[in-house]
Amino acid sequence: MERLCGPELPFWVANQTLHTDQPDLPICFQLTLLAWLPCSYLWAVSPIYLFYLKKNNKGYIMMSIMNRFKTVFGLLLWIVCWTDLFYTFHEMQQETSQPPIFFVTPLVLGMTMLLATFLIQFERLRGVQSSGVLFIFWFLSVLCAIVPFRSKILQAYSEVEVTDKLRFATFYLYFGLVVLELILCCFNEKPPLFSNVDTDPNVCPESTAGFLSTMTFWWFTSLAMKGYKMPLEAKDLWSLNQRDGSKAMVPKLLKEWDKEQAKSKSEQNQSNQVLYSKPPPSNTNHIENESGTIPEEVEVLLSSQKAVPSQPSFLRALIKAFGPYFLIGSAFKLLQDVITFVNPQLLRMLISFTKQKDVPDWWGYSLAFLMFFTAFLQTLILHQHFQYCFVTGMNVRTALIGAIYRKALVITNAAKRSSTVGEVVNLMSVDAQRFMDLTTFLNMLWSAPLQIMLALYFLWQNLGPSVLAGVAVMILLIPFNAVIAMKTRSYQVEQMQHKDARIKLMNEILNGIKVLKLYAWENSFKEKVLAIRQKELNVLRKTAYLGALSTMAWTSAPFLVALTTFAVYVKVDENNILDAEKAFVSLSLFNILRFPLNMLPQVISSLVQTSVSLKRIQHFLSHDELDPSSVDRKITATEFSVAVVNGKFTWAKEDSPVLHNINVMVPHGSLLAVVGHVGCGKSSLISALLGEMEKLEGEVSIRGSVAYVPQQAWIQNATLRDNILFGRPYKEQKYCCVLEACALTPDLEVLPGGDMTEIGEKGINLSGGQRQRVSLARALYSDADVYLLDDPLSAVDAHVSKHIFDNLIGPEGALQGKTRILVTHGISYLPQVDNILVMVDGRVSEMGSHQELLQQNGAFAEFLRNYTLEDIIEEDEATEKIIDSEGLFPDDALSNHIDMVDTEPGINEAKRKFIRQISIISADGETPKSWSLRRHGCSQRKLPDPQEKEKPHNLEKLIQAETAETGRVKVKVYLEYAKAVGLVLSVLICCLYGCQSAASIGANIWLSEWTNDVMQNQTQENVNMRVGVYAALGLTQGLLLLVNTLLSQAYSMLRAAKLIHQNLLQRVLRAPQAFFESTPVGRLLNRFSKDVDAIDSLLPQQIDIWMCTFWYTLNVLLICTALTPMILVVLAPLKVFYWWVQRFYVATSRQLKRLESVSRSPIYSHFSETITGSSVIRAFGRCSAFVLMSDMKVDDNQKSYYPGVVSNRWLGVRIEFIGNCIVLFAALFAVTGKDNLNPGLVGLSVSYALQVTMSLNWMVRMTSDLENNIVAVERVKEYSETQTEAPWEIEDKKPHADWPMKGNVEFHDYSVRYREGLDLVLKNLTLNVKGGEKIGIVGRTGAGKSSMTLCLFRLLEAAEGEIAIDDVKISEIGLHDLRSKLTIIPQEPVLFSGSLRMNLDPFEKYSDEEVWKALEYSHLHKFVSSLPAKLEMECSEGGDNLSVGQRQLVCLARALLRKTRILILDEATAAIDLETDDLIQSTIRTQFEDCTVFTIAHRLNTIMDYTRVLVLDKGQIAEFDTPASLISQRGLFYHMAKDAGLVQ
Repeated sequence: MERLCGPELPFWVANQTLHTDQPDLPICFQLTLLAWLPCSYLWAVSPIYLFYLKKNNKGYIMMSIMNRFKTVFGLLLWIVCWTDLFYTFHEMQQETSQPPIFFVTPLVLGMTMLLATFLIQFERLRGVQSSGVLFIFWFLSVLCAIVPFRSKILQAYSEVEVTDKLRFATFYLYFGLVVLELILCCFNEKPPLFSNVDTDPNVCPESTAGFLSTMTFWWFTSLAMKGYKMPLEAKDLWSLNQRDGSKAMVPKLLKEWDKEQAKSKSEQNQSNQVLYSKPPPSNTNHIENESGTIPEEVEVLLSSQKAVPSQPSFLRALIKAFGPYFLIGSAFKLLQDVITFVNPQLLRMLISFTKQKDVPDWWGYSLAFLMFFTAFLQTLILHQHFQYCFVTGMNVRTALIGAIYRKALVITNAAKRSSTVGEVVNLMSVDAQRFMDLTTFLNMLWSAPLQIMLALYFLWQNLGPSVLAGVAVMILLIPFNAVIAMKTRSYQVEQMQHKDARIKLMNEILNGIKVLKLYAWENSFKEKVLAIRQKELNVLRKTAYLGALSTMAWTSAPFLVALTTFAVYVKVDENNILDAEKAFVSLSLFNILRFPLNMLPQVISSLVQTSVSLKRIQHFLSHDELDPSSVDRKITATEFSVAVVNGKFTWAKEDSPVLHNINVMVPHGSLLAVVGHVGCGKSSLISALLGEMEKLEGEVSIRGSVAYVPQQAWIQNATLRDNILFGRPYKEQKYCCVLEACALTPDLEVLPGGDMTEIGEKGINLSGGQRQRVSLARALYSDADVYLLDDPLSAVDAHVSKHIFDNLIGPEGALQGKTRILVTHGISYLPQVDNILVMVDGRVSEMGSHQELLQQNGAFAEFLRNYTLEDIIEEDEATEKIIDSEGLFPDDALSNHIDMVDTEPGINEAKRKFIRQISIISADGETPKSWSLRRHGCSQRKLPDPQEKEKPHNLEKLIQAETAETGRVKVKVYLEYAKAVGLVLSVLICCLYGCQSAASIGANIWLSEWTNDVMQNQTQENVNMRVGVYAALGLTQGLLLLVNTLLSQAYSMLRAAKLIHQNLLQRVLRAPQAFFESTPVGRLLNRFSKDVDAIDSLLPQQIDIWMCTFWYTLNVLLICTALTPMILVVLAPLKVFYWWVQRFYVATSRQLKRLESVSRSPIYSHFSETITGSSVIRAFGRCSAFVLMSDMKVDDNQKSYYPGVVSNRWLGVRIEFIGNCIVLFAALFAVTGKDNLNPGLVGLSVSYALQVTMSLNWMVRMTSDLENNIVAVERVKEYSETQTEAPWEIEDKKPHADWPMKGNVEFHDYSVRYREGLDLVLKNLTLNVKGGEKIGIVGRTGAGKSSMTLCLFRLLEAAEGEIAIDDVKISEIGLHDLRSKLTIIPQEPVLFSGSLRMNLDPFEKYSDEEVWKALEYSHLHKFVSSLPAKLEMECSEGGDNLSVGQRQLVCLARALLRKTRILILDEATAAIDLETDDLIQSTIRTQFEDCTVFTIAHRLNTIMDYTRVLVLDKGQIAEFDTPASLISQRGLFYHMAKDAGLVQ
């Protein structure tokens, strides 16, 4: 330095700087270090920055006035600097030589200013609106120029006249210009031209935010304000940044993944070629994936050579795609870790400063400001790191979901088998989420060990080897916590199992609630649920015990470590004295240690979970894909539009072939019918044509586009119109023709919103026939060249099926001239088709026209002869699945039952069977007459006008939208919860938290007293007492904590959870039937699963953390105030600012969380819908459209997730700023009052203030989380207050035990409606039924037949009038008393999962004998006794392991067991085959001879021998008399019978 500055200007003078009250830096120091610091920064950064700018071009920005000023100032600065330089040359000529520094510094400064000016312009051309690099440069320049600024003024004061006038002037010019540059740098430029900012209506302000705004997240403030003023809605959210959208992210990941796959494939090929020259020919229907087809011997060779083909690594693809961005975050983290350790060092200096009496005050002040500055810098850097990590996590999730979705659309059927829909949805929801959670803390993997090492290093410096004692305690605590964590995890798994069982049972109860009510079984099931719940609570209690231990360990850890360290330190050596400096610096270092030690195990376990997820996702993404080239789709001129030559197909490579030697040629424009028994490969043939099966041999070609109607109609959750259009433009004329041809016009009139009716998931609010017709309409509208129809007529009524065949499929239908392949069971259509293909066991047995096949006299002709019964009924009404029934029961099955069928004279068995089959037509739906539509073309009726269409929307919607609570959570909700916990207990728990906090603070005050012993030199005498009291205080704190946790979490809060769930269950089971019709099951289940779960496990934890944080913060502020009362002046404004920030944050973040969870489920429901309909989507060629839809849904979800993440950063920066201010003022007041304060107290006050930042931040976050979860209490409460139905039992009105004796039923002027405000369903019914009569009830759909039975059970309460049974008015007795005396065999047989015995007799009222007897009468005896488990056979959910017929018989057995005086039969429709139907009818005739029987008949022949028939029409009695007299009256009943072919 001497060479540069010369001997006159020394570089450092201690007396001039440190040891005076007016410090100043020497001129040489100012000219070298201070001047060069900003320059060296800019020259170091600019190469990297220029490279970055070259890569990232955002378009250029027009030259603005601000930009011109910046440039001009930059040039002026350069001129000013070089003026100095030339002045020095001038002085040289004047013979007054200056030292070299006066040449070097102006030269360097001038060059740097030119560089800065160049950067200003280059940034403008590259579209940078605000520059961080230049901001930091100008900021450093101003900071470094402040010292010479002050010293030049001091110098001017001390001298009479300024000697060096020119340099004096240029410096102040320089200073002014630099300050101006800094100020200008804070403002933003306009956005670049042609950027997306102009086009997007709601662009995220982040993209245009300035550097300062980005660092402090100021750009988010506008949304926080908006969210505070009113609850946010989806439309208020900013659109996603383009770089985070699916459009950018998914291809980025897929590109890397494809590279990985290609690489592993090429490696594999090389390893194969090493072994033998010619790879095997590939003829499977696949894009070859990573597991190439290698013959066995080669595999043996491979394994012997250990050249295992490498799997493509998905991890590598992820790292390549997202690693670089993530690394920026890691760099921030590294910086932050280093800065963390500056503050304890500053604290040490501050304490030593308070000890020395004769040091200048400015030391203390500068230390205080340094502490503030490092803390503030640390805040900014930490939150930038978090921002990068969270954005990476978000991008990974987007990319994963996109990749999984795209894959799911193209995987083969074999692959589909290995991954169920549920599993794949889990990949998307759970596994993708795990990646997102891990990325936020992934940096802890290297950062935690780094922090631990640094902390230990500084501690060693401070306390020497005694630190090891403390470290030993820490290390011992790790396995303790690990064991607890493992135990807790196993308990969690157990709890999940109980919870799943409970939810499964609840699901069944809610789905079968109607049956429970009809049978009065609610109590039995309530007990079952509560039993499972009790097990669940027991596990939760165990978890709470463990939790209490682990909380105690975790909270006492820092204290135990400090205790052992200090005790060892003092005891080891007489000369070791614990003074304030050592004690409090060590304490603050121990506090730094807490975080990494706690995080490491968490990060590692999270890493393990994620690696499992990674394997699962990689496995799924490596599945084989369908080969698009397996079906030749090229359009060439041949006469055949569908051709299969020597086809051999299988579902999976490893399975045996399903279709052999298939040769099919379908001429252009012809109709081919495919027939055959159940399971002979008809549907497989269609799948093979679509390319869904593996092609082993042969050629398949289809000319032109394809439309496909699957056997099970696939309906989207969209409007009816969208389902039909399926992404094609709407053309009214064509659309009407389609509706007409598919017989959908009458249905639209019934649906509440016409064709704009929203169809629920899986088409839940359409009947099976309607779904099938919508599916047909979709195919017809798509206007394709080839139509593949997989048995579309089976699900619809007979007359509708005829209409569809005539108007759509048949030779005269709308599809004439197109190529149609129809799989069918309807014999009656076969004469009208061009060709028939008969399939037997996966081979084509015959093919030809109807005539040819009859002449060949093969299997087909034989089959037809047996089934064409023209003598009974004219052919064109011969319907329904006769082939099916033939497939279902071979002849001998029927012969077993001949004995029970009472033979009606004159009609032989086959005819009866056939009639039975036909009579389905009669009651359901209109008569064939109403279909006299013109074949072809459109009828002139257009759809109702749009105006009319709008009308139905004002109708009350059946399912009300779920209300998301908005605004603040009411105090009432907290009180409700406190009441459930117990008010006295609640207060006690709060007090205990306070005591525990007081104990911990007491320990630290004691420590500060201990350190002050040094002043009085009484160190040695008191050591034992000091250590003993310190230990006692600390242990008290731990014990209080343990007691408290056990009291609150293991006892009172669990009691509350139990009570809340019990009330909810009780009220839901007592709710009236109407409640279940207007509330979706999913919503109720959500209350029982998610909300109850929140009350069980989340709330107690959060209340615990909240309480600890609250008391802790309070105590810190109390201590700071007690020591330096002046701090109160500052605390008041900070408190206001804190309150203000937290109000903004809580309001906004709560709403963002709600929006995020609302937008999350559509992703998964759309996805599961897509998987189930993937074959339809592929057939219609709509894959890319669906991918786009999925991407939009994901982006919508991220749109509300992203502001949520930013809101946490926004809050963090602001709250930590408050904390940093508290640190600053605690330090400042410690400096001002250092004469009255001893060092121990200063250390106490400042080290506490350093911790308050964290706890303030936690406090707001916890308040917000608590609010979000206490909402669960509110939501559960909402359903615990539903109105209930009438009481189950009324003591003083109990009917006689053997009521009803006779079984008379009377209706007096009876009317009923479904819900308030709806029309009457039954109007003024009056009728009288004598005991033992058999009454048939018939009528069109919607005539009120079923409502009548519901009234008897009081599932519907009377609007007026009454029903009496044996002269007891049913409205006056308890519901259970009434319902247990009636029996119903419902239309859909509902079984619950559990034993068969439980399904028959849930209350265990009957003996085994009686149960077996009932089974015998219901013809199940043989079936049940053949089972290994007999009566204990487990029924699966919904009774899926029994056939529909068997389930119906179980219901019959239930009825036989109850054997009440009155039986109601809601007769099953086509769900049940003829044979079972006969069984049921005959049993009822014999077993219920003396009972009153009401039968709702769909097949008229079942009631032809009843006493009387009641014909309902529009809710009124139309006819009521014996069947014979009704037929002779030629009224409604006669017409129905005629349609059914029962009368001529």
